[in-house]
Amino acid sequence: MEKLTGLIAAPHTPFDAKGNVNLPIIDKIAEHLIKDGVNGVYICGTTGEGIHCSVEERKAIAERWAEVSQGRLKITVHTGALSIIDTLELTRHADTLDIFATSAIGPCFFKPGSVDDLVDYCAAVAAAAPSKGFYYYHSGMSGVNLDMEQFLIKAENRIPNLYGLKFNSGDLYEYQRCLRACDGKFDIPFGVDEFLPGALAVGAIGAVGSTYNYAAPHFNQIIEDFHNGKHADVITGMDNVISLIRVLVEYGGVAAGKAAMALHDIDAGDPRLPLKALTLEQKQDVINKMRDADFIKR
Repeated sequence: MEKLTGLIAAPHTPFDAKGNVNLPIIDKIAEHLIKDGVNGVYICGTTGEGIHCSVEERKAIAERWAEVSQGRLKITVHTGALSIIDTLELTRHADTLDIFATSAIGPCFFKPGSVDDLVDYCAAVAAAAPSKGFYYYHSGMSGVNLDMEQFLIKAENRIPNLYGLKFNSGDLYEYQRCLRACDGKFDIPFGVDEFLPGALAVGAIGAVGSTYNYAAPHFNQIIEDFHNGKHADVITGMDNVISLIRVLVEYGGVAAGKAAMALHDIDAGDPRLPLKALTLEQKQDVINKMRDADFIKR
């Protein structure tokens, strides 16, 4: 099983002034990420507002990413939705594309009540794209808070194309247990950007995150410093990360992240309701504070 290594960006879905998906901007985002040393993308997830897009929009987004990437990025398509019917349709569609894997978050309204129920759900989804690997998207935002080590153990023989987990939790003890589950066969890319050095210290080899959209070189330098034993430089690099995360906390990660793309001359538009769009003044404040975080020059 091939595992994801290095940085995997969770790109924003760009919207135009009328709130429609702005497909041509995906081309600019892809070229920017490739130039910045990102190894792959996880599309239509939380940052990509996949849950806020229609099935047809999500198909078009996935098609555009596959077309523009031309094999230069490992693409994981998030197909999770409230309706299993929509999830299966999106997953079957993703199976026809030149992508690396599919992925789905647990349903966040009627939730699987046990690890066995979650395995049943993921088995049905993964089977809809048998030619691709499958990652369960573990995130507290879904409200599905089940033991992921037990999920991997129970899913190993139920889901033949299970690649692993997108692990969006700061619980590094659970993370370590997942890395070791089933003799370490599964891929567990880490998904909390501000905890990256801690994850590296316990065995992470890949990381999926939203800040890699606009700060990938900085995080790549942190990874390099970590592997070269430059502990003081890692800490110094995280000073800048803390400064940029403060902006996301202040204004909301999706809205502020989209505004931050202007640092690279990319207009990702505003988020969709119920997320609140920033005013022009707020967007400028995001840009100013992001520049002050000084992660672009490093």
